[in-house]
Amino acid sequence: MIHLNNQIDKQIDALVGTLTDPIIVFDPGWADTLPDWLRGEIELQRLAQLATGQEGVATDAEALAYVSNASLSVPLRSEWVEIYQYLLTMVMGGKVPDELRKEGLGGYEMGLLRELKEWLWKQRGKVAAQRRREGKPEARAQAATKAPVQLGLGI
Repeated sequence: MIHLNNQIDKQIDALVGTLTDPIIVFDPGWADTLPDWLRGEIELQRLAQLATGQEGVATDAEALAYVSNASLSVPLRSEWVEIYQYLLTMVMGGKVPDELRKEGLGGYEMGLLRELKEWLWKQRGKVAAQRRREGKPEARAQAATKAPVQLGLGI
């Protein structure tokens, strides 16, 4: 019975986390520029991810929020522009104009994106755990975290 209760508690924590865990951004000075539709898409994709049991990587919408926010602070290298276009296409679908659409990525760019998503997942967990310890569960909060050097988004 205790094992079942622990399992239920973990599932409830995971569900609450999809809605209240922070959205990781590159620069908190630009955090308010994240559009409401993207915040909502992050919540929807997190819920879908939870329902399918996927763990260990952030969603496309979370990666889009991070890269979009970073682009307001630093110039993006060409591979990150392609990743940005790809994420726009994946998240916004047919709403993206043809000249900005990117349907796929090469292996190198896909590796960079995967690395970013793994890193975002870890940062989200760290910041959420810290906020729980401090008693500050803030829904839809943003957390500023500089990307690791290998992502090439640093100043």
